[in-house]
Amino acid sequence: MALTDGHTLTSSTGLGPQTGRLSKSRIFVDPAAVGAAKTARIELARLSPDAEARVKDPKDRALVANAVSRALCVGLSDKYRIVGADEPADLTVRTTVTRLTPTGKVAAGVSTAVTLGSSFILPVSAPRLPIGLGGIAVEAEALDAVGAQRAAMVWSRGANAITNSPRVSEIGDAYELSGAFGQEFSRLVIDGKAPGMMPKIPSGQKLKSTFGGKPKYAACEAFGRAPGVPGMVAGMVGAPPGWTDKSAAKAPSAPGQ
Repeated sequence: MALTDGHTLTSSTGLGPQTGRLSKSRIFVDPAAVGAAKTARIELARLSPDAEARVKDPKDRALVANAVSRALCVGLSDKYRIVGADEPADLTVRTTVTRLTPTGKVAAGVSTAVTLGSSFILPVSAPRLPIGLGGIAVEAEALDAVGAQRAAMVWSRGANAITNSPRVSEIGDAYELSGAFGQEFSRLVIDGKAPGMMPKIPSGQKLKSTFGGKPKYAACEAFGRAPGVPGMVAGMVGAPPGWTDKSAAKAPSAPGQ
């Protein structure tokens, strides 16, 4: 999925050159500033007009925005104390989903049927059909207490036929890939440098949240809890994210909405 500038950051002058293969990104970070910060506030992600126009159902759009925000909240909890909307914070994270490529529901349904059918015959499941693949592009920044940009990322990633499971939903791939974005932006801010190629072993609090447990900080409850094992099973059989993730209905409204 091509990387484009959605013009939603307070500044893009500090962004470096494009890097990455699976995920493409341009980044900026002030290591000293993010290293000194102790608290962070996560605002609910917005969708740009272009992203909104590509997904018909408002509930699906809300699910994507909420999934991005929850991934950031859980990821940044590894270093920062996450505070609520009415509390002061060293860093405020603002995020915009700038582009959504909808998942082809027909192709996803066929892929799910083929994958499930092959699992009864073959020792490994058949790969997903390489058609109707979705994707997502996101821009996020961490601002300090006076509104100065201390970290920023312009990021995009498309689904692939090997690692991304098909779900019969326009937002199936975007919903899944939101977790990858949350992980990469969190690592940028926490480490004060570009995320490495090798994945890190997840912390205990992150594992607990992934399985639907109570988040480390109460402020993350604003974005609900991950659907856990039921959500994982739903993903394996191609069910839409909304079947098991009901948290978007309880999420706060983004500023200006």
